[in-house]
Amino acid sequence: MPHLTGAAPAPAAPRPVLLLLYALLLAAPLLIGLGNGPLYDVDEGAFSSATREMLASGDFGHTTMNGAPRFDKPIAVYWLQAASVALLGLNEWALRLPSALCTWLAALAAAGFVAARRGTAAGALTGLMLVTAFGPWAMARAATADALLNLCLLLTALDLWRHLEGGQRAPLRRAALWVALGLLTKGPIALLVPAAALGLWALSRRDFAALRRALSDGIAWLLLIAVAAPWYVYALQRHGMAFVEGFILKHNVNRFSGPMEGHGGSLLYYLLVVPLVWLPWTPLWLGLARRVRALWADAEARFWLCWAGFVIVFFSLSGTKLPHYSLYAGPGILMLTALALPTGQEPRRALRIALWAALMVLVGGLAVVPWLLQSGAVAIRNPLYAALLHGAPAPTALLWAGGVLTVLTGLLAAAPGAFKLPGFAGNQGFVPRFAAAVWLAAVAHGLVAAPWLGEALQGPIKRTAEFARSLGAPQTVQPPITQWNAHWPSVGVYMRQPVPQGEPPVGGLAFTRTDRLRAQPPVTVLREERGVALVRRDGP
Repeated sequence: MPHLTGAAPAPAAPRPVLLLLYALLLAAPLLIGLGNGPLYDVDEGAFSSATREMLASGDFGHTTMNGAPRFDKPIAVYWLQAASVALLGLNEWALRLPSALCTWLAALAAAGFVAARRGTAAGALTGLMLVTAFGPWAMARAATADALLNLCLLLTALDLWRHLEGGQRAPLRRAALWVALGLLTKGPIALLVPAAALGLWALSRRDFAALRRALSDGIAWLLLIAVAAPWYVYALQRHGMAFVEGFILKHNVNRFSGPMEGHGGSLLYYLLVVPLVWLPWTPLWLGLARRVRALWADAEARFWLCWAGFVIVFFSLSGTKLPHYSLYAGPGILMLTALALPTGQEPRRALRIALWAALMVLVGGLAVVPWLLQSGAVAIRNPLYAALLHGAPAPTALLWAGGVLTVLTGLLAAAPGAFKLPGFAGNQGFVPRFAAAVWLAAVAHGLVAAPWLGEALQGPIKRTAEFARSLGAPQTVQPPITQWNAHWPSVGVYMRQPVPQGEPPVGGLAFTRTDRLRAQPPVTVLREERGVALVRRDGP
């Protein structure tokens, strides 16, 4: 039986200076402009606030937000963020850096895996995909747990396949270590996805011997338990049923059984989301669709199909649906897309047009959509977001950046032979030209689009929190400041103090939304900007 994934022999190893240059090129879209925008609420603000409180308390086995236990996620990402903040200070760059580095390491690992099987060119493009596809790129620039989990899932998948392919125990034991770290990052999903992919692959092939080998290695299980169990035992001993109810039931079981925080969707939700998340590389899937039977017949390709298929079906059935859940299918999707990379021959004209068009959709969307929202061409029902976006600085820089990128992309598309790199077939050099355009687009989005969006949605919240801190609140103002009919965890980071939700007493300060002031008791507005206010309560 032909093995689709081993078509190209591995070439000689690139020189160290080229490897270093490649690693730096992968890092650029993740790091450039990383700290140039405020923290996004709710997720970034919540993770960052919990990290700040961990450092302030010195209690590194337990997370709180606004002084209350936080059971949303396990402990690993908070340790990484705390280490980064301890070295670099409490700022957006330091809080987001662990996510960027995790995605960078994942890209290097994926590039090395594919290069060993399909050649240096395919490996280089696979790493580039992971740092420029819209979804992975966005998660790499977010101070949350997802980039770390995605790294753990990718390393688990690669080593699990190495074990299935060759039977060696060392990759299986490494996979167990990655699963354990994933359990410490986001919980049971880190074990569920690899176990399901392995089970589906073995059952579909009736290869029960491989399944037994993978599940019967005592040292692998011992590694997994030794790394993951101590923190869970500690959390259970410290919090008892509150931990079980908060983490296991609320943030795992209940997320699957029903929509949380309004994040629902239809069964077709991910059929729309997944192609958008992997722009501008999704046109490559058209070639895969024509080869489904051949892919299913190939042992490795079947494993990636089982991985990606399980995640998409599982989360389609989940009550809570969020775009980044689809990234847990990333190892399978990334490796399948690597099979469609046109490094062996110049791609057909239709595929070239589709790829350039997908890039233009991504560039144009991030340039034009903010303008449409701010101009009122698209209705915004939420009064807070309407005030934030309509009053934000004009997205002129985004339009300019989009225009420049469009011109550069057009020049690259119309410049045959402009780039000819070793390992790429064909005289036209399409693949290097497209790769250069994608890389430039990702860098531009980090420099222009992400900072504008951060200022539009979070700038007033950050400045209001800094203003409150300049008053000495809540250190010297009694009673303490609160969040009143608002939920912006990031204010705790900028205030350097817990800022719990609740109604302030008479004389108390509070962050609130201006659209809700009429329904509240009399207040004195101390600062107001684009729907965000700091107020003092005057009376009952």
